[in-house]
Amino acid sequence: MQARDIMSSPVVSVTPDMTVKYAANLLSAHGFSALPVLDEGGRLIGVVTEADLVRDRFPRDARYRDGDGPDEPPALPPPGTVGGVMTTPAVGTGAGTDVVDLVRVLLEDRIRSMPIVDGAHVVGIVTRRDLVQALARDDEVISADVRHQLAIYGGPTRWTVEVHDGAVEVVDAFDDETDRHVATVLAQAVPGVTAVRVTSTSTTG
Repeated sequence: MQARDIMSSPVVSVTPDMTVKYAANLLSAHGFSALPVLDEGGRLIGVVTEADLVRDRFPRDARYRDGDGPDEPPALPPPGTVGGVMTTPAVGTGAGTDVVDLVRVLLEDRIRSMPIVDGAHVVGIVTRRDLVQALARDDEVISADVRHQLAIYGGPTRWTVEVHDGAVEVVDAFDDETDRHVATVLAQAVPGVTAVRVTSTSTTG
């Protein structure tokens, strides 16, 4: 499975001159954790996250000061635009990136989303939520998608498909190593597939 198979597209994005308030409204309305920041040419120049937006944004509640410590000096007002708070430079990856590698980067770098780029232009985004939703896809839906992909390649009656907890078992009516490899590749591209095993009737019978 590649990034293009599960990415969300088109992408909700912001520009550096947009206000923090506007970006916060977008995150809240869509349930996102981050937004790509694009320049006038649509090129990726940064990412603004929930943490970027809320950092130093709220005043301390004066009702609950203990009165024992020194007064804090007045803080400078936080930046009011996305450009003033965004994380830059931004990291993006291509649509052909293997999901295994994408998951590793998300976990190791402790980021929640990855812009998918073609050159410097954003064509999609993959979030941890996208990955969880793929993992949660119903086995019957996965099975139907795998059958559809295989039917295009070898016809609707050639393949027998069963799916259990995302693991796909395919039985081919013919015994051809090349076709089994193609069937494996096609099945692996279906969102929600966690493993693929392709055999032929000659090896299963």
